[in-house]
Amino acid sequence: MALKGISFMHKLAGASKFNFRNIYTSISLLKDYYNILGVSKSASQSEIKKAYYQLAKKYHPDVNKNDKSAAQKFQEVSEAYEVLGDENKRSQYDKFGSASTQNNFGGGQSQGFEFHSNINPEELFRRIFRDSEFVFNEWSTGDKGFAESIFGSDATKEIPVNLTFEQAARGVNKEISVNMVTNCPHCQGSRAEPGTDKSTCPSCRGTGTENMNTGPFLLRSVCRRCHGTGTIIRHPCRECEGKGRIVGRKRVNVSIPAGVEDGQVLRMSVGNDGLHNNEIFLQIRVEKSRYFRREGADIHSDITVSLSQAALGGKIRVQGIYENMLVTIPAGSCSNDRIRLPGKGISRINGYGYGDHYIHIHIQAPKKLTDLQRALLLAYAETENNVTGSVEGVTSTDKLSFETQLHFCRP
Repeated sequence: MALKGISFMHKLAGASKFNFRNIYTSISLLKDYYNILGVSKSASQSEIKKAYYQLAKKYHPDVNKNDKSAAQKFQEVSEAYEVLGDENKRSQYDKFGSASTQNNFGGGQSQGFEFHSNINPEELFRRIFRDSEFVFNEWSTGDKGFAESIFGSDATKEIPVNLTFEQAARGVNKEISVNMVTNCPHCQGSRAEPGTDKSTCPSCRGTGTENMNTGPFLLRSVCRRCHGTGTIIRHPCRECEGKGRIVGRKRVNVSIPAGVEDGQVLRMSVGNDGLHNNEIFLQIRVEKSRYFRREGADIHSDITVSLSQAALGGKIRVQGIYENMLVTIPAGSCSNDRIRLPGKGISRINGYGYGDHYIHIHIQAPKKLTDLQRALLLAYAETENNVTGSVEGVTSTDKLSFETQLHFCRP
């Protein structure tokens, strides 16, 4: 379409008084950069960058070697981001260049929006990923074709890790399988077939960088021919196809810190040999506990006490996260009262110290009584002054007004 447009412009320029620049502008107006990136006109720079990242990854030529249309789409996406990713260019485009405003210009009198890109799409792609926190910063070291392995590795995926409640609270070492980037064992990372030589890159003369004129600025970037290595390989390694690296499945040990929560994602480096940055993302899945409940760094558990323990007080041994504890039951405890144990909760993963352990009291009434127990309870009931309603077998127990009774054993 671009060639037809140029041919069309030459014909018009030769046959009439139309201004060539205005014709070029009217044709460039047909491009809707917002539509190309799939974002709205009110999209933030973060949303625009994210959309570019997704599309550039999808249509990159190294991922679509047999699809010529992907290269054209990659070029189009890069052009759209170069405009919308720059606030000044975006402002000019919104004012003069959007497809929705093209009908507002007429007679070749408009100023229009004319854009000529001076940046190679590959360079833009590398620059964006260098500036981002994505794991694709492997590209900035060269090895352009290595994208196929990177995009297919676990470095960009969340690996599920199942933990028990206690493991999440205390921390644990886990062995997991991941895809890791390592040096090619055949060429030892040299990228060249063993026994062959490399030659100095004629484009950058071995420096690995080149200068690009971007108008008033001079941009120094990675050499597009040697991808920053400073050398040209005539005989690439047959095992890694000249990449110098391979992606292999390995089992590694990862240390899960104490205090992780269900649904949390941990970013970790594994197998760091000083040459390759293998980062993985672990998605934590924590099983529910039959004994504990969790609220942040605090934990809750229940205990059941007898009538006599609740009335007279006592001690009871309870299970904690890190150890069993002997807890004092206050005299006169009611159901749903709770005992706070400071610092006996879970380690705060993003802070200091520990949460608290809250023990909730539940009073267990006996279902069967001996004759002696029944007689003793009846004798006690005869002396009670705070009974709501009546006690079976005891007369004149309803001695308090309803309003007064509400004050007893309130939580």
